[in-house]
Amino acid sequence: MVGIEHAWQRIFVALDTTDVGRAVELAHGLKGAVGGVKLGKEFFTAHGPEGVHRVIECGMPLFLDLKYHDIPNTVAGAIRASLALNPFIVNVHAGGGRRMMEAAAKAADEATGKRPSVIGVTVLTSMTRVDMAEVGIDEEPLEHVLRLGRLAKSSGLDGVVCSAKEVVALRGSVGRDFMLVVPGIRPEWASADDQRRVVTPKDAIDLGADYLVIGRPITGHKDPTEAARLIAEELA
Repeated sequence: MVGIEHAWQRIFVALDTTDVGRAVELAHGLKGAVGGVKLGKEFFTAHGPEGVHRVIECGMPLFLDLKYHDIPNTVAGAIRASLALNPFIVNVHAGGGRRMMEAAAKAADEATGKRPSVIGVTVLTSMTRVDMAEVGIDEEPLEHVLRLGRLAKSSGLDGVVCSAKEVVALRGSVGRDFMLVVPGIRPEWASADDQRRVVTPKDAIDLGADYLVIGRPITGHKDPTEAARLIAEELA
């Protein structure tokens, strides 16, 4: 990706906590060891925009992971509201459909500074074929990811969130100029926790991922900066 000079810049650390002090401490401690911070529903529900501002005072890029999924007008309004936080990436659920994604992309165009990348969530990495069948999606996860990936691109989004195991097929379907952000990343020395479809950081990049979202292997380590350094060395 343009602007990436070092392997560690591909890593967004997931600060999935309600402890704002801990989140701020991690963000400042990891500056220069990771490429950005990801803040999601857990943190945002507890602390809102004010808490986000406290974390991003460290100066790192922000992935605002709120997975908007609503009617087009509401999602467009949410994207416009998020622009005050100057996110590098914001996301929506691709399952919200074409009109919703088009509205999200158009709202992002209204940014007065650098336009954030708007990406679509395809299939959550915690979901299996059985989980999908229970909610009425009668196809394999990969098939559904490809369907949503093509729809996201044609709707004007900048990329998608996907499992690393889907990266190669997605590249063949949507091309190189489309951001692929991969969660569910676990170094060989880390636990898989509640993620089902996981790969190592190096494998994900070798397959063609642009950015990696890594949480507990870094934030749960006794020395988060050292954990990030080990992962960056693996990527390099």
